[in-house]
Amino acid sequence: MSHLFPALTTPIQSWLTMASELLPDSPSAKLDMEVLLCHVLQVNRTYLYTWPEKSLTEAQYSKLTGLLRERQQGHPVAHLTGVREFWSLPFKVSPTTLIPRPDTEVLIEWILDRYAEKSLLSVLDLGTGTGAIALALAYEKPQWSVVACDRVSEAVQLARENAEALGLQRVTVVESDWFSALGQASFDLIVSNPPYIPASDPHLSEGDVVFEPSSALVSGEDGLQDIRKIVSESRRHLAEQGCLIIEHGYDQAEAVQAIFTAQGFVKVASGKDYGSQDRFTFGWVYGEEHG
Repeated sequence: MSHLFPALTTPIQSWLTMASELLPDSPSAKLDMEVLLCHVLQVNRTYLYTWPEKSLTEAQYSKLTGLLRERQQGHPVAHLTGVREFWSLPFKVSPTTLIPRPDTEVLIEWILDRYAEKSLLSVLDLGTGTGAIALALAYEKPQWSVVACDRVSEAVQLARENAEALGLQRVTVVESDWFSALGQASFDLIVSNPPYIPASDPHLSEGDVVFEPSSALVSGEDGLQDIRKIVSESRRHLAEQGCLIIEHGYDQAEAVQAIFTAQGFVKVASGKDYGSQDRFTFGWVYGEEHG
């Protein structure tokens, strides 16, 4: 959908006011506009409201209108800026990986709460993508041993770049199709945000996911193919009393709990996201949780 853009001399506040007209197909038009303006101006959001009368330079105007045209075509804001914030940390993103979602932060919160007193812990992040989960945990717990893996070489490189940018060089990022390259390694905690959308889900043709790799989204006809594989194979990579935690769809908790239980996990339960929807399931091997 094409829209006339404001004049070069239009102040920042007017750009924000017209956001819904410029980005009518976005459910977060004003936020999109704020993020794009901040990206072009190289400022934080406070600046937009501190200096609402400021106008763009010709170069800034040209860059912003180009980005807006791409956003009108549906391109995710994170791809346009190259960055998405997760756990208050900046993560470089690319079309080769899933864009980190805010709801995944509930996994970080659960892990940090459950293992708050653990000074040492070995953690594996399966299908790390940008490295969001692994690097957020390493940032909060620099003494933990964190390994992240992904089967896509571009994602591995991206996660390594994010680790370096965040000063988290102790995180090990390896190329591995789930556990295939991990040998006999075992961990106290395995965490994963795997693909979990059914192949027939109509939402795959809507919104930002159109521009994300289907391999990071789709998992068989029922969305549980990769989760079954992870749960099944994780037992031989979990230390005694080790824990597995997996993110899944809002309506998959019962099915995922059944998969955990069938593989011998105990104390299996699910946790909710910020919208009070079931978002992740966890369980332990050998009867008792760590600590």
